[in-house]
Amino acid sequence: MASKSKIPVIDMQDLPEKIVKACEEWGCFRLVNHGVPMELMSQMKAVSRSLLDLPMEIKERNSHPEHGKGYIPPNMASSYFDSLSLYDMASPGAVDDFCAQIDASHNQREIIEKYVFALYDLAQNLGSKLMKGLGLSGDLFMKGWPCQVRMNKYNYSPETVGLTGAVMHTDPGLFTILQDDEIVNGLEVVNNSTGELVSVDPISGTLVVNVGDMATVWSNGRFHSVKHRVQCYEPKIRVSNVLFVLGPKDEKVEAQPQLVDSDRRRLFVPFDFEVYRKLRTTTNSPTGEALKLFLAKN
Repeated sequence: MASKSKIPVIDMQDLPEKIVKACEEWGCFRLVNHGVPMELMSQMKAVSRSLLDLPMEIKERNSHPEHGKGYIPPNMASSYFDSLSLYDMASPGAVDDFCAQIDASHNQREIIEKYVFALYDLAQNLGSKLMKGLGLSGDLFMKGWPCQVRMNKYNYSPETVGLTGAVMHTDPGLFTILQDDEIVNGLEVVNNSTGELVSVDPISGTLVVNVGDMATVWSNGRFHSVKHRVQCYEPKIRVSNVLFVLGPKDEKVEAQPQLVDSDRRRLFVPFDFEVYRKLRTTTNSPTGEALKLFLAKN
């Protein structure tokens, strides 16, 4: 049974240090005054629902040669979950290619493009806040890091009430911005201090930010990736949209030099994000256990 404790609520205008504290203590927070229009969020939810209601043969065109970067059909993650993917969404032509794959209408394409780039801008602003809150200078750390947008549908029924829609996991990337379903609850996170499960009750017009495994490495252990899952509370369709800020393509993930000193030595050796992402699968490490393979020998 999930606790009635509440995750932190952060205003985007709050001091950067408050965001850093939430990343250190909880690894997640609910974001208000984030700048993504509520009408656009509502439109995107409707678009996601309509696309995920398309016939299977159309959704399967949303393919990618690498596991986890294309369409996830039912029975891969769970029998009542499927998900469309827009991988590396800021790269040239990515939105057009995705829309062509699934025959999205002109209006749907416009909404998708506005939405994903609104989230992308928010991710960059959030990244800048984290940099300032940690006392770091230099280029934004997510520059050149691919981002992935996922549109998820949980097809709940009376038979699935009480079951798990998404197993307990951490996100492998840097951080995640989630538009959860404002009507149908189900997201639960683990309180890092107590170990108890906390139900993340939806609040209309807000977003949830989850810290991922790469943020643990990047912050030299100051941030922790939050364990979370999705449960079925009631027999209703649940739709969510998620932006994942992943890991760099052309450089290794490593702690920021300013966060390494004689008092806090480097915790992890530099490594390739894609190597780590695949290790999570091959070692069956959904909650980030594979990070131990990269611990530095101080």
